[in-house]
Amino acid sequence: MAGAAARDGVVSTRDSILRATLKVVGEVGVGGLTNRRIVAAAGVSLGTLTYHFPSQTELLREAMLLFAEEETAKLTAIVDAHRADGLDLEQGAAVVEQVIKQLPFGTDELAPHELYLQAARDPALREASSRCFAAYDDLAIAILRALGVAEPERLAGHVVALIAGLQLRRFSTGVDVPAAEPLMMLLRGAQV
Repeated sequence: MAGAAARDGVVSTRDSILRATLKVVGEVGVGGLTNRRIVAAAGVSLGTLTYHFPSQTELLREAMLLFAEEETAKLTAIVDAHRADGLDLEQGAAVVEQVIKQLPFGTDELAPHELYLQAARDPALREASSRCFAAYDDLAIAILRALGVAEPERLAGHVVALIAGLQLRRFSTGVDVPAAEPLMMLLRGAQV
């Protein structure tokens, strides 16, 4: 796995390139992504970049998957930390809102949104994008199941879409949008 070396404290050249790609995409968007910008951010040569990633599509796909892997691991650790708390739905929604508020708010967090939009333009990235959203769905299922929600598989995609939409609104307006109330509305509405 791409992130395994990074978790052990050793960042491979490949991981450095992927992280630099995410950084550049977050700063200038996919349209501004150039090999020169990537190699400058990664501190590698152009030859090294093209050795590891012969195409930009492959580079973007792998960067997207690295982000999803690390994001899922981070969020899963948060879920696991609260799993034994025996939270009810409202407490769980409040925890989700706190987690969202604690997420960084900068160019690094814009990169995945840029990549998801690029996947809409480039069918070669859609499989990676689907895997990212499947990881979020799995995480939502685990959270909903831990909260005792009936049919968590049916609701997971809706919860992910709600949170992603709130994050997109936060990024595009610069204003924190509370998540607990709309999340509770969604979950209560599903139980009717």
